[in-house]
Amino acid sequence: MKKKVLIGIDLGGTSIKIGIVNAEYEIIARTSIRTNAGRTYEEVIADMGQAALALLAEHDFSIQDCIGAGVGSPGTIDSQNGVVLYSNNIRWDNVPAAAELRKYLPVPVFMDNDANCAALGEVTKGAAAGYRNAAFLTLGTGIGGGIVIDGTIFGGGHPGGVELGHILNGSEKRKCTCGRYDCLETYASATALIQDAKKMARQHPESVLWELCGKNPERMDAKMPFDAAEAGDVCGRALIENYIAHLADGIVDIVNIFRPDIVVLGGGVCAQGKKLTEPLNRYLKENCFGASVAHVPEVVIAKNGNQAGIIGAASLVSRQSIPPKLQMVPPLD
Repeated sequence: MKKKVLIGIDLGGTSIKIGIVNAEYEIIARTSIRTNAGRTYEEVIADMGQAALALLAEHDFSIQDCIGAGVGSPGTIDSQNGVVLYSNNIRWDNVPAAAELRKYLPVPVFMDNDANCAALGEVTKGAAAGYRNAAFLTLGTGIGGGIVIDGTIFGGGHPGGVELGHILNGSEKRKCTCGRYDCLETYASATALIQDAKKMARQHPESVLWELCGKNPERMDAKMPFDAAEAGDVCGRALIENYIAHLADGIVDIVNIFRPDIVVLGGGVCAQGKKLTEPLNRYLKENCFGASVAHVPEVVIAKNGNQAGIIGAASLVSRQSIPPKLQMVPPLD
């Protein structure tokens, strides 16, 4: 008897990643197509559904072998009804995405925010595997986040909750893309680090930063400040100390609210590994509420990379279609 499979879909503004996932939450086949987000949602979802069907057929699966599909989407998601309420990345507004996808994939379809899916992917099979409660932050253009409680995504009482990148963090009146000032992502995203490094390089052409960016601050990336700091550059050290201080304060706030078993960080900045996690872990041990008597979670780097979204999206199917007390047992066989 052929094993049953799941489909995981990671919808992004540039590309759509699609995977076939087995009972062990391993991606056994995957593909990627362009989103071409300027088109109608019907066209985008038609491409998504047809690409998933083609991937199944290519690997000798039929739709009858598929238990269901999960989709991680950027934006504010009504996960109960499978609706993208708003997403600037793909320019969608009140799109009934799950219902539309079922026209091509006649199986149960579940949706959630892409950062939530990435968090679930790390709990299902990643850096947080074996833990029931986890916080996930992705440090990229902005800061996305997800909270997993008792093995299930916690999205708040209504759509739009758990926007971890939008907790108050600094006092420099930095304007956030959400319209507010001084959100965590204005200080601790990769974008924020790069902008701060550009400014520092322009002000201090004698610094290592100036040389690393080829004397052109517009070529700055998030790795260069870490390289400058490691080289002993005063400007580089100041940048990284400031960056880590803001990120650490944000993580402490999250820990004090949710007290997860573990904190997982994803995104390009995390390529720095222990240069990032060691100072963060020291800060948490010194500053979390009740640190001397209560659990202080370890901060670790995500393991799944850009596959976390596919794994987490596929996990939506089994975790939402069975009773909560059975959610850690994948009903795939």
